Amino acid sequence: MASIVGQFVFPSENGHKVWEDPSFIKWRKRDAHVTLRCHDTVEGSLRYWYERSKVDFLVSNSAVWNDDAVDSALDCAAYWVKGLPFVKSLSGHWKFFLAPNPKNVPVSFYDNAFQDSSWANLPVPSNWQLHGFDLPIYTNVPYPFPLTPPLVAEDNPTGCYRKYFSIPKQWEGRRILLHFEAVDSAFCAWVNGALVGYSQDSRLPAEFEITAYCHPCGSGKENVLAVQVFRWSDGSYLEDQDHWWLSGIHRDVLLLAKPQVFIGDYFFKSSLDENFLNADIQVEVKIDVSRENSTNSILSNFSLEATLYDSERWYDTDGNVDVSSFNVAQMDLNPFPSPSLGFHGYVLAGKLEKPKLWSAEHPHLYTLVVVLKDASGKLVDCESCQVGIRQISRAPKQLLFNGHPIVIRGVNRHEHHPRIGKTNLESCMVKDLILMKQNNINAVRNSHYPQHPRWYELCDLFGVYMIDEANIETHGFDLSDHVKHPTLEPSWAYSMLDRVIGMVERDKNHACIILWSLGNESGYGPNHSSLAGWIRGKDPSRLLHYEGGGSRTPSTDIICPMYMRVWDIVKIAKDPSETRPLILCEYSHAMGNSNGNIHEYWKAIDSTLGLQGGFIWEWVDQALLKEGTDGMKYWAYGGDFGDTPNDLNFCLNGLTWPDRTPHPALNEVKYVYQPIKISFSANVIKIANTQFFEATQGLKFSWFLDGDGYLLGSGILSLPVIEPLSSHDIDLESSPWYSLWKSSSATEVFVTITAELAHSTRWAKAGHIVASTQMPLPAKSEHNSHVINMNESATLFGECLGDTIILGKPDVWEIKINTKNGTIDSWKVKGFPVMHKGILPCLWRAPTDNDIGGGPNSYASKWKAASLHDMLFHAESCSIQKLTNHVAQIAVVFAGIPRVLENSYLKDERSIICKVEMNYWIYESGDVIVKCNVYPRDDLPPLPRVGIEFHVSTALDRIKWYGKGPFECYPDRKEAAHIGVYEKSVADLHVPYIVPVECSGRADVRWVAFQNNDGFGLFGSIYGGSQPMQLNASYYSTAELDRATHHEELVKGDDIEVHLDHKHMGLGGDDSWSPCVHHQYLVPPVPYSFSLRFSPLSASTSCYDIYRSKLPE
Repeated sequence: MASIVGQFVFPSENGHKVWEDPSFIKWRKRDAHVTLRCHDTVEGSLRYWYERSKVDFLVSNSAVWNDDAVDSALDCAAYWVKGLPFVKSLSGHWKFFLAPNPKNVPVSFYDNAFQDSSWANLPVPSNWQLHGFDLPIYTNVPYPFPLTPPLVAEDNPTGCYRKYFSIPKQWEGRRILLHFEAVDSAFCAWVNGALVGYSQDSRLPAEFEITAYCHPCGSGKENVLAVQVFRWSDGSYLEDQDHWWLSGIHRDVLLLAKPQVFIGDYFFKSSLDENFLNADIQVEVKIDVSRENSTNSILSNFSLEATLYDSERWYDTDGNVDVSSFNVAQMDLNPFPSPSLGFHGYVLAGKLEKPKLWSAEHPHLYTLVVVLKDASGKLVDCESCQVGIRQISRAPKQLLFNGHPIVIRGVNRHEHHPRIGKTNLESCMVKDLILMKQNNINAVRNSHYPQHPRWYELCDLFGVYMIDEANIETHGFDLSDHVKHPTLEPSWAYSMLDRVIGMVERDKNHACIILWSLGNESGYGPNHSSLAGWIRGKDPSRLLHYEGGGSRTPSTDIICPMYMRVWDIVKIAKDPSETRPLILCEYSHAMGNSNGNIHEYWKAIDSTLGLQGGFIWEWVDQALLKEGTDGMKYWAYGGDFGDTPNDLNFCLNGLTWPDRTPHPALNEVKYVYQPIKISFSANVIKIANTQFFEATQGLKFSWFLDGDGYLLGSGILSLPVIEPLSSHDIDLESSPWYSLWKSSSATEVFVTITAELAHSTRWAKAGHIVASTQMPLPAKSEHNSHVINMNESATLFGECLGDTIILGKPDVWEIKINTKNGTIDSWKVKGFPVMHKGILPCLWRAPTDNDIGGGPNSYASKWKAASLHDMLFHAESCSIQKLTNHVAQIAVVFAGIPRVLENSYLKDERSIICKVEMNYWIYESGDVIVKCNVYPRDDLPPLPRVGIEFHVSTALDRIKWYGKGPFECYPDRKEAAHIGVYEKSVADLHVPYIVPVECSGRADVRWVAFQNNDGFGLFGSIYGGSQPMQLNASYYSTAELDRATHHEELVKGDDIEVHLDHKHMGLGGDDSWSPCVHHQYLVPPVPYSFSLRFSPLSASTSCYDIYRSKLPE
């Protein structure tokens, strides 16, 4: 074996490249085990967890997403070993050299005498591509090298690292372990010129004993650690996840000092009785013995102890608490254990009466301390971790957690930081958890690899269910018709199994993990059966997840499809032959302006036995910070670094931007995920607590009554405590808002009920809104608009001058209509322009990512094939139909034609895409009624929108509207938005998606006002029974949003482009690669009629009064 390793260190023409050999995945690497702390005292171990548990929402305030993150990563590495006297972090600045391939690595760079003064300094942990070396590469499916497994490209950038370290004097006589938390993708390490090991697997630890290679303590000599990291290895074929390919030592490097005989691993297990009132607890312990000690006589010279401490009670007193006083259970050595077959260790067992159970709702943790003592009773070694008591099981069509069929309100999460890539910061991980908990997300899938060890500790603390996923994905093999998936090849079985074993052994004590996953998108075959068999034998206390092979193979305990349609998941749930529950491992693809239809999924999930939720794809837009030619940083995606191949912006699928600013869609997620469900039917409001373990005593309920957008009243809603899975009914007549509703003259009345935190928690401060639902109350009467009386003495002025119709009231207002193009050239009120360049029909929107997905079958492709993107509305006629002292009627007929046929369409009526009749009634009061009849050709695809477009001055940048808001919403993503009167600037309406698309819309708008700072401007509303409209107002034109590929490229127009849509197609989001807007949110090519009203505004004008008024027929 040593000779094989020697060949890859000194490659020759016939040398064996071990980084291209799937049978050689590690050398001198210690067996996988739980994270070791190396405590020196029991009190020290408890104090360590006491300090580590003092984390809450305030920590997230220090999250950084820019260049400051580089130093913060080093600070975190130091913080994570604080309080551990026998653990030392080697993080810091290392000497670094990047060779183009392994052949060109500097000769003997690992020797102590090698001169590295000319090398660069590189922070560790880090990815070298984010510090100016080599290029980041983003691919979704393809490998960035030829698919010739197990060989990799000759162009294989190879990082050479050197670090100097010393061994503390107090570590004398102890065994020294060198621990790499993760290195991408394969590496070998030397200490003082001696090769100490080789490893691959970019997301799991590699640990080597280096005691014999270090200079003696107190010798005054510095040790030299050298590391050679290969960007590509045969292991890369198992790591084809949908994220950036980034290399290097991206997690911490540690030195551990252990006694000659030490606790090498331990596995905590608990078993609850049928009433969940008592728990049998045990811990399996493995002892590591140096060669000088016999394994057969350990317990004649040593003893083992294991104790559980109640961590929660630490916080009932002040910081000077005696943490060791909260001992709640002792475990004794079992002299006749019956542990897992092949287990060569020791079992300690005990009982815990009335355990406090762990769940995402009540994440109660105990601290487990395992102690090894010598014959005199002196502590030799001490290890600890936090554990939870809980039970995972299955019933027909149900995953049970502590006996209940919990609902997974989940999200997929990659490790991603826009500045430091795969390197982790404590504050940023906390930020993720804070946002998840505050938005009612209770579960996370580690997509698609084991993540930083601290992530698991934090999920235990905050209460988040987890799928822990093996670092196996071979998606790129799907593109080949001649290379078999590794799961079908025995030569890959060892490597695949090693990754699963490493994950389970490291993470097995974490309460948050409810499912082990065999990986992602790796086909299905015998190797997966082996992985499943090993996990089931090792840890029967959890269930298995694997989507590959159709999500229903024998290797998964749950049906876990990705992007399956609502009707199909319901069909499976109702299949009597399928007894497993269904949890979507990926759904609601959050690419750009997306996540439409998600409420349709939750209607099904909330009402169908066998459906238990799912994990949205995904949490964060995986953009990286890149400096542009102007010196400014921007969010970069695939191809922006010159990386080839690449999958462009398919890495931008998050519910948040890279800096964790929430996308508007996160509001919708929070709503459909909210645990307090509120509904109104038959004059009864039902408030249901859908939580499984927590009653509502920690919540404060309030009510708000709004009439026509304005607050009529509000108050505290006094409710009895609602137990889990229980509800409380309120009759409308006995409600505290009944008298206000009864006496209100408002046409529309809505009641909103909110539930907020009564007290601060780890994840939010008091007052945080957990649930909020708005419901319309029954209408008491028809809308009784008062008719405006026209001024009898007033005279409407009207004349035709050439191609212009001029209408107005002298010195008050004037409208000019161009008869050649049928549009309003200008509309001025007291000399101030309130509209220009309008009003035109509009059927086009800037395509979203979901519109584009699907190639020739996509909505966008079909729209462009029908010339909707380049349609010119030609005025076939424009004339005055009527002119009196009080009103003028103007009739315009538009023909929508492809722009290229502008001069020839009259010769061929078949070239007309759409006909529009637009009738204006212009009153002497300055009010304008526009009635539109739209006749699209019936062979068109579903339409993006049906509405009007016009432009107003940039001075009218204050937008007030009565409709859904305050955040962006669309017809199929508006459940979370409430009807109200809102006000924002045009700039604040804009949503800066990294790739510009249709955005900034507001749904169900009744009226809107465009005003300047003095309150002067233009009012627009639905009229004459027309349904509420979709509003959009932007500095960026539709064409500009369609043109730009990055937000920074957008160029503002000279005015504000406004769209008022009678119909607007939904966003979709079931996936982003097929047309999947649900049928009820499509806009079919059929005739439409709608009416709008426009009125001038002054500071003293009431939009409410205008809306409630009516113009004479």
